Amino acid sequence: MSLTRGEIYRVSPAPGNDPKRARCVVVVSRQTLCDSKADKVVCAAINTNEDGRSTEVAVGISEGLKHESVVNCDQLLLVPKSALTHYVGSLARPKVAELNAALLVAFDLD
Repeated sequence: MSLTRGEIYRVSPAPGNDPKRARCVVVVSRQTLCDSKADKVVCAAINTNEDGRSTEVAVGISEGLKHESVVNCDQLLLVPKSALTHYVGSLARPKVAELNAALLVAFDLD
């Protein structure tokens, strides 16, 4: 399975203790981990409700989603690669740069 950082997938059932039946996530693991034999990658949850935090990245129809939403970099999930089968879309290079900036804020890195 080939995964690329910045790709969006719909995961069903939703990972972790999420009460939703399905959830969209974006792959945030570094590309070397995506390309490795590791069986899981780190993903950020995509939510339809925006809180206005600096750890959110606006996404929507242009990324393949049905609604305007946000990537929530405070809500990271460890997802089996085998669960990432329903491809939705991907982030363009400028959105990946926004994602990187939001992850820096989420982890309080300079």
